[in-house]
Amino acid sequence: MANSAEVIKPSAHLASALKGRGTVWALQHRFANDVREDVDDGWGSLDQQAQAEHLPPTTQVIEEQAKTILSANESPDIHFDLSINPYRGCEHGCVYCFARPTHSYLNLSPGLDFETRIVAKVNAAERLRHAFSRPGYRPALLNIGSATDAYQPVERKLQITRAVIEVMAEYRHPFSVVTKSSGIERDIDLMAPMAAKILVAVYVSVTTLDPDLARVLEPRAASPQRRLRTIATLAKAGIPVGVSISPVIPFINEPEMERILEAAAAAGATSAFGAVLRLPWEVNTLFQQWLQDHFPDRAARVMARVREMRGGKDYDASFATRMTGQGVWADLLMQRLRKASARLGLNRQRVALDLTQFRVPTTVSRAAQSELF
Repeated sequence: MANSAEVIKPSAHLASALKGRGTVWALQHRFANDVREDVDDGWGSLDQQAQAEHLPPTTQVIEEQAKTILSANESPDIHFDLSINPYRGCEHGCVYCFARPTHSYLNLSPGLDFETRIVAKVNAAERLRHAFSRPGYRPALLNIGSATDAYQPVERKLQITRAVIEVMAEYRHPFSVVTKSSGIERDIDLMAPMAAKILVAVYVSVTTLDPDLARVLEPRAASPQRRLRTIATLAKAGIPVGVSISPVIPFINEPEMERILEAAAAAGATSAFGAVLRLPWEVNTLFQQWLQDHFPDRAARVMARVREMRGGKDYDASFATRMTGQGVWADLLMQRLRKASARLGLNRQRVALDLTQFRVPTTVSRAAQSELF
């Protein structure tokens, strides 16, 4: 077990790293049929390509008219029943993000494309209102931003998440949000009245207190201190707020676990949870390259510990252990989380939201009835 007082700093800037991006690798996805190789055509194309690759990649927003917006959860280790993800892909660029492989379904790279080509579901609020107004709909535990952050930078302009929350307020539907963005403070005016009715809870992800580590681990997310201020701001507004320290990465952010919990509790968090690093599909390759780029001195050590918690494999998708890992070291991590949470008065259970207040507004009901004739 690493010393809890150990301070881990990334290596000096490397050519393979690019400021503001989690990866510079446009890693091919697992469904790709073609393998491409760069060849010099004699006209200096490779030199031009090399120059272009040193330019900061810009973020492209792809607007999508979603057919549906609610996704049902069938995983027994997830605490909610429904989820809404207003965006596909995430500009925060967290190298460890378990959602990266979903870009493969779009024929895009889980690497650089995931953080530079963002799909925005511009009709999300409209589709949500339609779903809530259906005669057979029954309220259920609903989470916003379970896969990609609903408050990533593009939300400042598009305000899709805000429109979704406006529908939640209109129908009095309870929801939770997981984010690592201070942008959520913009919507306190909507959430605070709902929180007073036990209709909303927020969980802020704080994976490290070290700003240098945060810059290479989660390059476009809010700084650790800014996230702690967000916890304090939400708590002051009367919104129940918890802290997530997911993922716990051995020998990278793991030594900080107790200090993160202490800082979050001091800021006003009332609950805490955490999960160990998950490396599904292409995330495994991307993360190991990131380790070699930024922590070559402990890359082998980190992966050895990851495999120890995964039954000798890089990843095990079993519902029973994918969030916690298995073995002695995984058990010790969960013990540390439980004991520190208990000492700090942090509840290990999520806020119990009230499902009984849901109602379809009268104006919407009449409009829905008129569509039948």
